[in-house]
Amino acid sequence: MKQLNQAKQAIRQAGGVASIADFHANGLAKDIVADLCKAGLLQRIRRGYYCLADEVVLDEQIIATLYPEAVVCMHSALFHYGYSDRTPLAWSLAFPRTFSRSRLKLDYPPIQPYFVQDDMLALGKSVGDFNGVALAMYDRERTICDCFKYREKMDAELFNKAIYGYTNDSKKNVGNLAQYAKEMRVYKKMIDVMGVMLNDG
Repeated sequence: MKQLNQAKQAIRQAGGVASIADFHANGLAKDIVADLCKAGLLQRIRRGYYCLADEVVLDEQIIATLYPEAVVCMHSALFHYGYSDRTPLAWSLAFPRTFSRSRLKLDYPPIQPYFVQDDMLALGKSVGDFNGVALAMYDRERTICDCFKYREKMDAELFNKAIYGYTNDSKKNVGNLAQYAKEMRVYKKMIDVMGVMLNDG
């Protein structure tokens, strides 16, 4: 079927998830896309975004396509850095406070959003490799600062493991940790737990 081949081409060019604009660029009208969905050949991920029904699309690719402004944070970042051995039940993602909540209406993958002030969103922002997909994520120091910021919402065991993991990480940067903590106004909280390390740094 020519239309299905056009749809496959659009999806593969887009990296596994295509938008209506991607389909249009490959000569497919919106009603054709709807027909392919009804026929069970395409699967709608969210309004305006589709993948092939018979192919597995990585969570990471969906996130990269739907939420380019998101930053991997908290539980997902802790797991990525090896500071937690708990596989997160949902993707922890930081978004600007102005982000439209309606865009988070998604059946899969599950997302735990954190809405961050615009002036703090880029602090400690880096890039991580997630199954071959590059996603924006917070570096080690920003991730630990977030643990202090959201400590009351964290499981105590997870918090302690995160601090222990960071303390023993040869890649840590205590200077950046102190700087971020001051900018995020969690420095005093951090001193109580990590005072010796911060003073030495």
